[in-house]
Amino acid sequence: MVCAKEAQDALVSSLGATPVQVTTPTWVDHVFSCQYVYSTGTFSLSVKELDSAKQTTAYYDGFAARFGRRPGRLAVGQGAYVTTDGSVVVRKDWKVLYVDVSHLPPQFGQPPQAASDAALSVAATILSCWSGA
Repeated sequence: MVCAKEAQDALVSSLGATPVQVTTPTWVDHVFSCQYVYSTGTFSLSVKELDSAKQTTAYYDGFAARFGRRPGRLAVGQGAYVTTDGSVVVRKDWKVLYVDVSHLPPQFGQPPQAASDAALSVAATILSCWSGA
């Protein structure tokens, strides 16, 4: 879903940038992921599918422990936040979406926007593609 053609097309519209490549998706340890490669940088998307609310919360909170967390919550999914590097973590049902923008330049897209704003745009766009989002 996060790497499917529908998501790719929606992200081109959302970011105003077309990737030179979207890597072949992988499925490892219940994590579906791919990278969107642009001439100026790369961002990665991953979705972890978990078995319970408790596991989902622990995995979601684990990103904050590992990467830090900016103050405030985002009104996306059933909880979301920005990490200190500008990436975005979102929980929805028993899934956690991670938009890793640590390999993008500080300004990205057309028109240019902060990498953290691009991450939020990516998260919102991906969630709009999920059925029942």
